[in-house]
Amino acid sequence: MNCSSSRVFSHGAVASFRGKGMDFLSPKFVTFGASFPAKSEFLNSYIHPALTSLDSFRFQQQGGNVLQVSVKSRSSKSYALVVRSDHRYPQNSDFLKHYSKKEKKPFPVPIVELRRAARERLKSNRGKPRTPVPPPKNGLLVKTLVPVAYDVYDARITLINNLKRLLKVVPVQACRFCNEIHVGPVGHPFKSCKGANANIRKGVHEWIPNVTVDDIFLPVEAFHLYDRLGRRIPHEERFSTPRLPALVELCIQAGVDIPEYPTKRRRKPIIRISKSEFVDADESELPDLDNEGPKRPVLAEIQDSEVIAPSDEEETTLLAEETLRAWEQMRRGAKRLMKMYLVRVCGYCPEVHVGPSGHKAQNCGAFKHQQRNGQHGWQAAVLNDLIPPRYVWHVPDVNGPPLERELRNFYGQAPAVVEMCIQAGAAVPEA
Repeated sequence: MNCSSSRVFSHGAVASFRGKGMDFLSPKFVTFGASFPAKSEFLNSYIHPALTSLDSFRFQQQGGNVLQVSVKSRSSKSYALVVRSDHRYPQNSDFLKHYSKKEKKPFPVPIVELRRAARERLKSNRGKPRTPVPPPKNGLLVKTLVPVAYDVYDARITLINNLKRLLKVVPVQACRFCNEIHVGPVGHPFKSCKGANANIRKGVHEWIPNVTVDDIFLPVEAFHLYDRLGRRIPHEERFSTPRLPALVELCIQAGVDIPEYPTKRRRKPIIRISKSEFVDADESELPDLDNEGPKRPVLAEIQDSEVIAPSDEEETTLLAEETLRAWEQMRRGAKRLMKMYLVRVCGYCPEVHVGPSGHKAQNCGAFKHQQRNGQHGWQAAVLNDLIPPRYVWHVPDVNGPPLERELRNFYGQAPAVVEMCIQAGAAVPEA
């Protein structure tokens, strides 16, 4: 079988075929068509408009990407054509679906599955003695996750400090009218601005080099709980209750001690009276906490006036690699903590609450909040709710020509932190 042309892109080998000259067809020119099944097991649905259909191929661990096509000619014969991509060119994954402001977020686990699991759990525990409640539901800390919480907290501080230094050498542009940013010396030419007077400017961005760390690493705040098993925060206490980054609150509840945000540490399990009532156990006979060993120190953020730019290219590359490792360690550790310490998110707005149940503050301003009296629709949160990745357009060559508007469907996107590290000299991560 001869191919008329062949190219190798970042997502594998792509070949175009002609009927004339193929070994399995007759010598004369024969046209043929490729038919795909309605529900193909090799293709994902075309979700994001910025990605082509080639980016929807699933990468299989054995044999790479496989595309099966049934080729039919005008004759009665039909042939099967199999196209495989190399392991060296894994496929990119599609972005998560962007939901409208009028649409509620889906549950991470469907309600039907939760009810089915609850029925099976109730059926399996029927007739068995009640087992003690494990931590952290009984008020105690999960001891194996305390070092993970400290690592996540230090990784977050390291990430913020390194981003402040990288902003001195890596150019980042921000739109004057909307919240979109672009990592690179020149902003992208795509008409995606939805800010003020966007219809007059026909969606063209107006880029300015005025970017801070909060534009790259999005801050997500939550209420601080002195007792994570205590009563829910009422609407009247929404201004008197301190707020802090949600990731920091998760680390505090998992065992990190910060003097500015005191929290209640129990050393005995709680005594459950009913489903919603409990009392603390007597801890008077236990030794004082002062007799325990020294606590692990934590890192601190550097002030903006103390930020020093990297001196040379080698130091910039090492700084970028350290930043990328801190980003991956922070997300990996936060995902482990969220499996034990519950995190809630509103299904209508980005509000996040770290705790077994959401607060009662009526400050939701999403679609049709008047019907809910401003109350949040709490549901289980995922990692991207706690640490939202800020996706930006990937620049293949910083020193080359800028992005072209006509090739928008062929460019990829990456989190802003990852794109900054790549442009600073770090190696491209595998996933």
